[in-house]
Amino acid sequence: MSSTDPVPGYQTYDQHQGGSPRSVHRQGAPRRVALAVCTIADIAAGFLALWVLLYLLGANQANVFVAFVHGAADLLAWWSQDIFTMDTEGLRIILNYGLPAVMYMLIGHGIAARLNQA
Repeated sequence: MSSTDPVPGYQTYDQHQGGSPRSVHRQGAPRRVALAVCTIADIAAGFLALWVLLYLLGANQANVFVAFVHGAADLLAWWSQDIFTMDTEGLRIILNYGLPAVMYMLIGHGIAARLNQA
């Protein structure tokens, strides 16, 4: 063990196998963007799924939190409203809010996977 090796078996930043420290920095940026895209997609899908759950459980729609989640879900699912018109209200809510939740997850994670490959 040399006296300049701070931790045996670990490489320092300037000894990284990827080349110069700049290449290490460039590899991290797409991963951070991919993580941000995944996080945003997951949050969007989470609001939509939470609204479906609150609706199916019969949550008080006059409650401030329930109204906030409903408003956020409406904002996120504006493009899919009334794609499915069913007689059963619960099934209509599941399909009209579930479709955008699945789409946000698929698109967001697909973009993140593509960014991680770069």
